[in-house]
Amino acid sequence: MKSRAIKYLLILLAVILWGNSFIATKIALEELSPEAIISLRLIIAIIFLFFTAVFLKKDFRVNIKNHGFIFILSLVSVFHLWIQVTGLNFTTAANSGWIVGTAPIFIATLGSIFFKEKINLIKISGIIVAMFGLFLLISKGELLAISLIESQGDFLVLGSAFVWGVYSIVNKKISISYSPLMTIFYLFLMMTIIIVPFNLNEKTLVSIIHLSSESWMAVVFLGLFCSGIAYVIWSYALREMESAKVGAFLYFEPAATVISAWFILSESITTLMLISGIIITLGVILVNKED
Repeated sequence: MKSRAIKYLLILLAVILWGNSFIATKIALEELSPEAIISLRLIIAIIFLFFTAVFLKKDFRVNIKNHGFIFILSLVSVFHLWIQVTGLNFTTAANSGWIVGTAPIFIATLGSIFFKEKINLIKISGIIVAMFGLFLLISKGELLAISLIESQGDFLVLGSAFVWGVYSIVNKKISISYSPLMTIFYLFLMMTIIIVPFNLNEKTLVSIIHLSSESWMAVVFLGLFCSGIAYVIWSYALREMESAKVGAFLYFEPAATVISAWFILSESITTLMLISGIIITLGVILVNKED
């Protein structure tokens, strides 16, 4: 019982860390480009995962077939992070937290379209409810007056949630023989190789050299805690526990984001935001309801 409680607390910690990633990203965006943030985040995570793998005496031998699949996942992951971080330039951390929470909706929908996975009336109702809450949030209560330009940040974050759905479906359908830790290590390594060339310029190097201590703390938090520790916890939790039980903890992520955004960034929490968030969460719960 005590061991199970510790596992639950660790999973909750991972979710809280992810919820706070939006706040750290908003802070870092004051001085760095989205590409630079992603690159630094990945490099820090790779260093952490490398020493963790060495400590745990993991096998670093490369399987070419595995790396073909990981390359596909890395392309999707880089695009997911890029549009999410870019979107945070134009919207609040709190909004992003709620919107990203719709990813399970896209996972269920894409699974139904491409892999004929069962989707019943309850799940369809959940999709409709969640989308209503989502557009209520993005439109600020004026559903007939949604502006793609004024809400570009929200729509970019929504796009990242969709891409995460694509990542999850692809990841679910491919076979990788690496352990969870080594899969993440090689995934981040390949993502870094893809994104770093976009940062090889004088402007990025100067901004990193003159980065404030606050932004360095934000970047280290993203790399070490959000991409490193949280991913390791999540991967091992999925291996040892039922995915439905682990996934249920994601419902706490938007709340962690909203509370931290209010406390750290002084973002306002409106009644409409809370109502929209509750509606979105209800829809996501219905979509993930077992038959």
